[in-house]
Amino acid sequence: MREYTRTADPATPQAPMMRWAVLGAGVGVAAGSLLAASASALAGYFARQVVLPVRKTEDLAILAVVRGDEGLEVILPATAETTDPGTYSLYFDAGRGHARIGEILSFTPAEGTIARRVERVYSGNLETAVRGWWSGAVYATPEDAGFAAESVDIPTAVGAAPAWLVPGTDRADTWAIMVHGRGAARTEGLRALSTTAGLGMSSLLLSYRNDGVAPFASDQRYGLGSTEWEDVEAGIDFALQNGAHNVILMGWSMGGAISLQVADKSRYKRHIQALVLDGPVVNWIDVLRHHAKVNRIPEAVGRLGQWMLSNRAGRTITGLAAPLDLKELNWIAKADQLRVPTLILHSEDDDFVPVGASAQLAELNPEMVTFERFTVAAHTREWNVDPERWEQVVTSWLARIIVAPKPGGGRRSR
Repeated sequence: MREYTRTADPATPQAPMMRWAVLGAGVGVAAGSLLAASASALAGYFARQVVLPVRKTEDLAILAVVRGDEGLEVILPATAETTDPGTYSLYFDAGRGHARIGEILSFTPAEGTIARRVERVYSGNLETAVRGWWSGAVYATPEDAGFAAESVDIPTAVGAAPAWLVPGTDRADTWAIMVHGRGAARTEGLRALSTTAGLGMSSLLLSYRNDGVAPFASDQRYGLGSTEWEDVEAGIDFALQNGAHNVILMGWSMGGAISLQVADKSRYKRHIQALVLDGPVVNWIDVLRHHAKVNRIPEAVGRLGQWMLSNRAGRTITGLAAPLDLKELNWIAKADQLRVPTLILHSEDDDFVPVGASAQLAELNPEMVTFERFTVAAHTREWNVDPERWEQVVTSWLARIIVAPKPGGGRRSR
């Protein structure tokens, strides 16, 4: 990772005459003002990008699609994503097309290309596609993952948010409520259905404000968990009205940040039995600092962007209806306040949300937090790379949790 370095201006000899000194001072003020304006503009752009809903771009070329004896193969540029082992999705035709991509069949480093098996085309014509984007979501619907589901609407403060409900069996009154990440959709949680169904639990896969499925909030901005948690609380309300007694929150990336806020703030917190968090944002300050560094934004400019997000004066730049309390979203600083059993699965090769904060939270609160470190997997793609291990870890950990009484009493799950 390259560090941003500031190069000092070359020294200039002091002018011997006052008029040059005055001119130099004027140029210095102008240059300083220009630099300050540029820094402010960059900070504002950085802050806006954090809270603007993500629009997917077709940034991956589809070089060829070959039909062989065993079905379709797709030829793609060899990138950090496309060369990872496992199963993924390739979206194309502005998202109208969707294919599930499986094993690597060949890799040609000299040409910078890779061939992978096309396991299934859910929609669209992949053979005519020329560009798309890579995703870890894998399945298109619960039915594609092998599970019957009911489409339901969750009443929220911003309107009806569509969700999928997969009924449980012998533990149907324990509901896994799945919360996707920033720029993702409820399809992200479909990878966990075999785990929750195997435990007999019901599953509710939510949408929430600004995610492209649920209605937009008035400001059309992410709250990084500080607003979205209310939509998840509405999902818990729906669950409790429809037979749930206990709730397991499962969150990916920003969905982890949202789940932590629900566990802290919800009036239904006594029903929350556990959290299962995959690549979670535990501390937004750390994540913002990381992205400023990756994008070679000077540290001072990154801090200014954080200030814009968290102060009323920055709202005209960010578009937020209200400033964000980044300290409230920092669970490293308040680790002892987490009183819900929590399993964190996080890859050390996650280059979007660094693993350090997850490991640190487990060190600071070992009574409540169990940390499972993965390797190789990119952000929230631990299941994609090693589904057997992911499912075994989550199943064995949850099996212990859902049969145990909550601290201080509470109903035992069936």
